[in-house]
Amino acid sequence: MTGPRTSRYARDVAVVAFAQSDHLRRTDELSEVEMVMPVLHQVLAATGLKAGEIGFTCSGSSDYLAGRAFSFTMTLDGVGAWPPISESHVEMDGAWALYEAWVKIQTGEADTALVYSYGKSSPGSVRDVLTRQLDPYYLAPLWPDSVALAALQAQALVDAGETDEPALAAIAARSRADAAANPHAQLRGAVPQGDYQVRPLRTGDCPPVADGVAAVILAAGDLARQLCERPAWITGIDHRIEAHGLGLRDLTDSPSTRTAAQHAGLFDAPVDTAELHAPFSSQEVVLRKALGLGDTVAVNPSGGALAANPMMAAGLIRIGEAAARIHRGASDRAVAHATSGPCLQQNLVAVLEGDTR
Repeated sequence: MTGPRTSRYARDVAVVAFAQSDHLRRTDELSEVEMVMPVLHQVLAATGLKAGEIGFTCSGSSDYLAGRAFSFTMTLDGVGAWPPISESHVEMDGAWALYEAWVKIQTGEADTALVYSYGKSSPGSVRDVLTRQLDPYYLAPLWPDSVALAALQAQALVDAGETDEPALAAIAARSRADAAANPHAQLRGAVPQGDYQVRPLRTGDCPPVADGVAAVILAAGDLARQLCERPAWITGIDHRIEAHGLGLRDLTDSPSTRTAAQHAGLFDAPVDTAELHAPFSSQEVVLRKALGLGDTVAVNPSGGALAANPMMAAGLIRIGEAAARIHRGASDRAVAHATSGPCLQQNLVAVLEGDTR
């Protein structure tokens, strides 16, 4: 085998292992540590590495979900922080923790990295919690929740003639049909669209509330090939953010996604797979346009966020699912996307490639 087709960075870095939990509506009987530990053991076992052989550890989560400050320090009990480890944390989806770990490896300070993220959303109201992302002076005091804001975006798309309610229902139906083959998904197979949550979005257009965990291992160069038969090389990765004020943005487009994709080299060659972090069916419409995805691309073959959307882990899962398809030979070049903030405010795009065959 030869290496990945393109490389624009100082070091070749690949996803060599991916693991995730079953994503459930409630995990009342489990603490965050008890949720995380089995997934960490599974991802390490996939490579044969011991925790002490990992050069850098980075996690992603949100204290707002846990309802207590520095809650992420508890999960380090599941990692094992003794002997002392090199560790960091981002208060975001684990996709951004992966970006930090990728940068760490690029600097030469580590050859391997363990990245994990988790979200336990069930104890509270996610729709209310996410209002804390909004501008604290103008928007947050109005308490527009995440579904209402997504409905504004969906209605803008309908008004622009870019989609309609039957098309959105078809996206949701396809996603959950694809999830039938995903044992970790929360919603699998036929799921009724249900009643309107906020018009034009029905229950089926919205993500389920889920508790879940994901983890990946990154490795550089020849070490990646030793740890994985077919590594998923990160040939491009970039993230961009748009204006905080929703009134300053065209909600029918995502220029930050497009810019991140350009800098990640997405448009240099075709992709066969796209794992898009689109928690609402209408957001897939926006992302497909921004990424220039045609009908020949398999979009969210895992079921995507409409089938399981554990907060702070769903974006990392998109990267992991894309990488897993490359590992098993189902994909040669894939794009993975993660988002944060209301109406696709911040977006990360990663391009992954397998060794040419």
